[in-house]
Amino acid sequence: MQGRILRSFIVLEGLDGAGTTTQLHALARYYEFNKRRYAITNEPTSNPIGELVRKVLQKKVQTTPEALALLYAADRDDHLHNSAYGIIRMLEEGTVVISDRYLYSSIAYQGVECDLSFIKEINRFPSPEVIIYVDTPVEECIRRIDKRGGEKELFDRAEFLSAVRKNYEAAFAELPEGVNLIRVDGMASPEAVEKEIRKALSALSL
Repeated sequence: MQGRILRSFIVLEGLDGAGTTTQLHALARYYEFNKRRYAITNEPTSNPIGELVRKVLQKKVQTTPEALALLYAADRDDHLHNSAYGIIRMLEEGTVVISDRYLYSSIAYQGVECDLSFIKEINRFPSPEVIIYVDTPVEECIRRIDKRGGEKELFDRAEFLSAVRKNYEAAFAELPEGVNLIRVDGMASPEAVEKEIRKALSALSL
């Protein structure tokens, strides 16, 4: 992780099933209500590299953990720097950008099966101004994933998610100065979590 911080860039992180996507859309409503220019996005993206990542997660394409980590990093580089739709371009235009997942997901997830120094090296991307971590217990995440039905994705296993959770905590312990970590209780109601996030962002003038 590099020391550069991208102002007005907000990232949602959490285990699969934590509720990050729910809060992504809640934040969209928040900025819409306040008439702020904003954009919501996610990783993996819906762009060509991101679509390949999704096929691996859905077990439609098989590859090595290292190759998957490189695909995530390539998708992220395009997500940030693409001159047509990249995050940095939107930020420079005065847009608040909210992403469901960013490089911390790579450290947390790919760091389980790959050498952590390798994951950090290929993810030397700028930091967001704000990380919102929806802290939800592994058991609850698995319950929510099961409730969705359908085939589970590649990482939707309790033992794996427990290791992911530890990697998140290690990554957050090394955040550069100036990155704001907002930790919210994923066991609270979606409305309560939304309210807590809005309060924290308001305090940061975001």
